[in-house]
Amino acid sequence: MSNARRRGRTRIVLFLVTVFAVVFARPASHHARAARLLVTFSDTEAKPEIVEEMTTVEVPASDAGPARTVKARMFAPPGADRRALPATVLVHGVQYRGIEEPRLQRFARSVASAGLVVFTPQIDELADYHVAPRAIDIVGASIGALRAQTGKTKVGVMGVSFGGGISLLTAADRRFADDVSFVVAIGAHDDLERVSGFFARDEIPEVSGATKKMQAHGYGAMVLLYTHAADFFPTEDVPAARDALRFWLWEKRDEAREAAKRLSPASKKKIDRVFDVGIDEVRDQLIEGIRRRAPEMKRVSPHQNLGGLRANVYLLHGEGDTVIPATETMWLASDVPPASLRAVLVSPAIVHVELKEPTLGDKWALVHFMGQVVSEAESSR
Repeated sequence: MSNARRRGRTRIVLFLVTVFAVVFARPASHHARAARLLVTFSDTEAKPEIVEEMTTVEVPASDAGPARTVKARMFAPPGADRRALPATVLVHGVQYRGIEEPRLQRFARSVASAGLVVFTPQIDELADYHVAPRAIDIVGASIGALRAQTGKTKVGVMGVSFGGGISLLTAADRRFADDVSFVVAIGAHDDLERVSGFFARDEIPEVSGATKKMQAHGYGAMVLLYTHAADFFPTEDVPAARDALRFWLWEKRDEAREAAKRLSPASKKKIDRVFDVGIDEVRDQLIEGIRRRAPEMKRVSPHQNLGGLRANVYLLHGEGDTVIPATETMWLASDVPPASLRAVLVSPAIVHVELKEPTLGDKWALVHFMGQVVSEAESSR
């Protein structure tokens, strides 16, 4: 379907929702704003009128790391009194561009165009493919910074991909729980060990006890190889192996193969096989490494760690996600305290955290879900 045709069909939905907004007043107006948000996000050429500012966040020392300053970007509707608007922190996923990632920026602008102040902190751990406890500290400090800048008692937190799991953990952390009004987790993980096992085995347990078999996106296994390169290569080859794998994750294939030339013959043969054929040669090592690191993975997994949640929670996932399967959102739905869970949507209209070509029914479901989020944000301002 062409971009013009896709935008045309989406605008039909926006028109219909707007009509309902006029007829049924405030509740439907939230759905109209949600529809505009989705139209803006789905149109890569859209340029909403948004004010953007760079700022910084001071992150105090903790058991997870020393004090440091991180950069952040704020998005807001132009000319608005930010103290009168709802506000949310938006947490990026495991992606090397961090807050500079174009889809994240497009989503932030789309949310801001719906009338929210959006704050995106740079989390270097996630940008370097590590789902680490320090990310929770950074999100927590960002919540405090956004509250101070907007005069809020509480703000929301939205997170995409592994940033969604981190968002939930932050909202459940006793240091920050009372400062969070709502959480939106999009394509999030519940159990990092379980998702890592999916990368290695192409299957994942479901809440029902069944096992779902599906081909995992190769990105996940490459991330495990990169973050735990010492499990697969001798010490002297680890720096070059990490360089090669990092370039591969950045989709710079020529640079990856050039970096691999610095490896010993045995290591180069191994990494070339991974690049050319896949992970079969290292699968057993991957599985053993996941088993060995289960305790540290638990620290950054929402699974059985959400008892401290005080915020209302909204869960959204792409039905065919092959990076973090949608089964993880169903696990999250069983882990979030029932009093906090407000909405769960597994949609065929989403691939991981990107919109695809939805049917009208899929669009309505997304509009309704995001309308609930907009309504929640409004009630918390």
